[in-house]
Amino acid sequence: MKTIFVIGAGLSSSTLIQYLLDQSEKLDWKIKVGDVSLETAQRKIGGHKNGEAIEFDIFNESQREKEISESDLTVSMLPARFHYLAAECCVKFKKDMVTASYVSPEMKALSEEAEKAGIMMMNEIGVDPGIDHMSAMLIIDRIKEQGGKLTSFQSYTGGLVAPKYDNNPWNYKFTWNPRNVVLAGAGGSAQIIENGRYKFIPYHQLFKRTSRIEVLNYGEFEVYCNRDSLKYRKPYNIENIPTMIRGTMRRPGFAKAWDTFVQLGATDDSFAIENSENMTYREFINTFLNNECLDKTEKSLAKFLKVDLDSEIMYKLRWLGIFKDTKIGLKHATPAQVLQKILEEKWQLAPEDKDLIAMQHIFDYEKDGKKHRIKSSLVVEGRDTVHTAMSITVGVPVAIAVKMILTGVFKEKGVHIPVTKNFYLPVLEELKEYGIRFVEEEFLM
Repeated sequence: MKTIFVIGAGLSSSTLIQYLLDQSEKLDWKIKVGDVSLETAQRKIGGHKNGEAIEFDIFNESQREKEISESDLTVSMLPARFHYLAAECCVKFKKDMVTASYVSPEMKALSEEAEKAGIMMMNEIGVDPGIDHMSAMLIIDRIKEQGGKLTSFQSYTGGLVAPKYDNNPWNYKFTWNPRNVVLAGAGGSAQIIENGRYKFIPYHQLFKRTSRIEVLNYGEFEVYCNRDSLKYRKPYNIENIPTMIRGTMRRPGFAKAWDTFVQLGATDDSFAIENSENMTYREFINTFLNNECLDKTEKSLAKFLKVDLDSEIMYKLRWLGIFKDTKIGLKHATPAQVLQKILEEKWQLAPEDKDLIAMQHIFDYEKDGKKHRIKSSLVVEGRDTVHTAMSITVGVPVAIAVKMILTGVFKEKGVHIPVTKNFYLPVLEELKEYGIRFVEEEFLM
């Protein structure tokens, strides 16, 4: 019996763990789930005879080494910055590893050692990154094989709320880590190439630079650029492409309202606010404004934004409750942490809600003297608040990769991402069984 050790039993792990348990009898697997909360891990195992839940602390070196050394493969569903702790152990004890996260510099540095150890470390096999890589490479390779020349590649993904449950003015609810939402785009410029010209978009301009796309019958979305659209030119083998843009989807109007917090400085995570626990939400917002009168906070903010008090942006902001006299209650909190607390009170999925993953790739290419465009689109709605669209689209490809490694389908060693046919073809094929299926539309331009 092979043992799979899953570190982290958060929301994104739900469907992953269920898949592994469902496959465990046929493939003779034991699924051990470790989390800081034993109760959470037990809930995910659900009493399955091939499952075991343990309380686990990634920073406990002896426990970390014991559990990883006694397992055949480790899946890290931890925050990305902690993967390297598991990865170093996997190399030391020659155990395969899978994560859904971007390849960090620390992970990349382990590639040669992992290869020498005879293990695979598969990364970027979730939704974004992951499904985006695989579905894009399927079409990029096909265009090349058919004699086409790719001139533009755009790729956009969004984790949103399903239309039926979209009932707030922001058209948004948290479907993944709220902290990552608050800090999205912070810490550097977005980089793209457009018609052969490099473009660098600083954080304070990021949410001002949006465009619109339509996705199947789900209507219109606005998109803004991710931090670095250029780093995948080499892995995708399109280094000379004139246009490459990767971005995030939201519903129209979100970015302009969110830019309020960016311009104020409310997404800053670099310093703690003195006496933050005793501040009110109104006082918090007022600290960013050149205004001493608390009762004028709303008017001062509208003036700062150069909008009317009855504008759509101010309506969105009032709806969040940022002008209320509610105590923050967080000691030594950064502005970003305070903002996250405010948002979590308003953007949580209700028990009956379902979320939505939307993705679209746009390929422009030339062939036989004609210009073509392919749109490849995916929409997945969650089943409930446990098996969300986010959990499904992150967890299922991770689980499939685990199966492919343990059954010998994936034989490569070292650090990898799924951008070659031997990886993406079998994974994409099985994903169809879970409703993760792209719709292609092709046009002459």
